[in-house]
Amino acid sequence: MLYLSKSKYCRLWQCPKMLWLDTYRPELHEANAADEARFTAGNEVGDLAMGLFGDYVEVTAKKEDGRLDLPEMIRRTEEEMKKGSPVICEASFSFGGLYCAVDLLKKENGGWAIYEVKSSTHPDSAVYRADVAYQKYVLEHCGMHVTGTYLVTIDSSYVYDGELRLDELFRVTDISDGVCEEMKNIEKNLRAAEQTLSGEEPQIDIGEHCRDPYECGYWGYCTRALPTPNVFGLYRVGFKTALKYYYDGVASFEALLAAGKIKGKTALRQIDFALNDWGTFADRDAIRAFLGTLSYPLYFLDFETMQLPVPKYVGSRPYQQIPFQYSLHYIEKEGGEVKHKEFLAESGPDPRRALAQRLCADIPKDVCVTAYNKGFECGRIKELAEAFPDLAEHLMNIEGNIKDLLTPFQSGWYYNRAMGGSFSIKSVLPALFPDDPELDYHNLEGVHNGSEAMEIFPRIEFMPPEEKESARRNLLKYCELDTLAMVKVWEKLNILTLN
Repeated sequence: MLYLSKSKYCRLWQCPKMLWLDTYRPELHEANAADEARFTAGNEVGDLAMGLFGDYVEVTAKKEDGRLDLPEMIRRTEEEMKKGSPVICEASFSFGGLYCAVDLLKKENGGWAIYEVKSSTHPDSAVYRADVAYQKYVLEHCGMHVTGTYLVTIDSSYVYDGELRLDELFRVTDISDGVCEEMKNIEKNLRAAEQTLSGEEPQIDIGEHCRDPYECGYWGYCTRALPTPNVFGLYRVGFKTALKYYYDGVASFEALLAAGKIKGKTALRQIDFALNDWGTFADRDAIRAFLGTLSYPLYFLDFETMQLPVPKYVGSRPYQQIPFQYSLHYIEKEGGEVKHKEFLAESGPDPRRALAQRLCADIPKDVCVTAYNKGFECGRIKELAEAFPDLAEHLMNIEGNIKDLLTPFQSGWYYNRAMGGSFSIKSVLPALFPDDPELDYHNLEGVHNGSEAMEIFPRIEFMPPEEKESARRNLLKYCELDTLAMVKVWEKLNILTLN
């Protein structure tokens, strides 16, 4: 008998091979920060959405080992329906080995309506319609009269004013038409699921389904036979374009070059350096001209931010980038000592005002500031200026004097084959300093990238003292390395121009 949950059905819907690997080779899955963030956001939003229609009953039940007790959840659902409970959360149903739990099952129009809750701000995703169609199929085969199918998503335009209003935070979309269309595919998909799970690993080639609707954690496994490097790591070649080259049989750098497919100067340099094992290219005149635009005192700035699906600070929106930390290295004069300042807000309260005030205290007006990919820092400073008009003049003065340390690399003035197709600081730093353990993000404890910082900071509020102290220390070390990396890159560029 086929046993399938709605999450497994959606995996099949994206790619049958993904479902097979989930079932038989899960150890091959490579988790990413986006998966974890989506899971955390989904739980938070799902819990909150339970109160969207007022009073509700939740039927979630767990076994002693922490796993969901599905038979008990099904029993409780039947009990609450007999009682006439108007809203049942996690209402559970099973038919012929197919199982689903409905986020919100609402009694209406002489039957029951399905409300599927997503932490996304986009209600038009095809996979959401497939998800709800599967639920409707199971419920109808359990004898239910399904009177409506709806998607509950986050309204990105909602601004928190101090009182959380669920009817404004959530957007309810009737997706009945799309669900009806998807219902036509369910029997076919269920047969495909049964065939997939009863056989050997499906021979399915890579394609757009590898990233749509979600990035697949089996990409490394499914592309293990591709040459390294290949078209999927080529600078500014989009995924769909790379797939086209791959299907044309020109995935390797040698094939791409021979076919004359690539025209971009930077991508061609990437191919040339990889194939010929060149070391470093440097346009010293262009780099020297760029460095000439910088002046002392010279500051190196980096922010860390978090994105809360449910805004908790007055004036903020869902998923707004909220800065909670910065690192600042600075040099007061030519040949001067490299000094460091930093700020890390308290987890819990709104961090923005305290951060903005400290930033104005730490960076004087009319000084040269650098950031790496400055659009991010500039964007956050503009938002802080809008939020705190009394600090706006100073903040916008800082923003107006920011230079982008990414420019020499993105402009093609410096290239090292170790960078591959990326000019992020995480790629540039090890290319310039391959043997320096102090500049290796992998050697940090607890926090190794911005996604981890974003995930850890909100949790610090609820940590015991010792764990809280360790987490804050790890955050400070990580952010400090970001601006120290900028200093080291700047120093390396200066040395180059002396030759």
